[in-house]
Amino acid sequence: MNNRKILVTGGAGFIGGNFIHYMIKKYPMYEIYNVDKLTYASDLIKHKDLEKNDHYHFIEADIVEHDRMISLFEELKFDFVVHFAAESHVDRSILEPDIFVQTNVLGTQVLLESARRVGITKFIHVSTDEVYGELDFDPTSFFTEETPIKPNSPYSASKASSDLLVQAYHHTYQLPMNITRCSNNYGPYHFPEKLIPLAISRILKNEKIPVYGDGQNIRDWLHVFDHCSAIDLVLHEGINGEVYNIGGHNERTNLEVVKTIIQALGKSEDLIRFVEDRLGHDKRYAINSSKLKQLGWKPQYTFEIGIDQTIKWYIENKLWLEEIKNKALHLP
Repeated sequence: MNNRKILVTGGAGFIGGNFIHYMIKKYPMYEIYNVDKLTYASDLIKHKDLEKNDHYHFIEADIVEHDRMISLFEELKFDFVVHFAAESHVDRSILEPDIFVQTNVLGTQVLLESARRVGITKFIHVSTDEVYGELDFDPTSFFTEETPIKPNSPYSASKASSDLLVQAYHHTYQLPMNITRCSNNYGPYHFPEKLIPLAISRILKNEKIPVYGDGQNIRDWLHVFDHCSAIDLVLHEGINGEVYNIGGHNERTNLEVVKTIIQALGKSEDLIRFVEDRLGHDKRYAINSSKLKQLGWKPQYTFEIGIDQTIKWYIENKLWLEEIKNKALHLP
């Protein structure tokens, strides 16, 4: 087990980056290979301390490049693949759906084919609760692994498509795999186009925070560290072929989230600016994680503790925040 080779796709992104730090700390003898295209939402600043670690390797590459991926798999003989790489911003998917299909669907198929050819031990496909569609506001209703897939945005449709490809490769080629579907993540190194880091960065500058519609859309918030521990468990203990939901059990309306951050930073709610609602905006997401809990997982972070730590992290890492925003502005 000590010399396992793990390919982490999208490891320069938010969740993938945190997962790499988690794994290197917990499994110092694993060989971690970070493959990332380095898009606008990714950065290697977070991995600067890992550059001298002989067990960490960065490879700049696009997962849609078939020959490059096949070559990497054949050369390095990965044991595990943990596939985070994806275009993930719903607003961008509405404006440029073709990019999401290219990366999320074709990119996943290229990785699956590469994994099939070399015979890996496990392929973990990191997906989202958004593939299930939306729930009403009944607090007793939750997504389970048996909930039918019914995506409503180009982003969630592309993720649902990739989920189906993973299941097809398992059924047709017996590729060992698990799919995880998580609720909304938050925590360190989150790119500031998403609600929580956007709100924090705007409030710190006394700028208006845009809130869609009336702000009553509900999301279940999962701390990224809890997500990392869940994926670790599924990677090592997950039953082959199974889907596992990962939820934080911290449901909040978007407006409640913004008001919580405003209050924590001692600012005025006058900074809230309601804007035209997003096209096809899902009302509510909420996850039942009982299947994963049977493997021994449970979230460690309440929203109150997690959001407080996240706000403090952004205050202490303003330089990172400015650097990644400046990088994104200057990408072609």
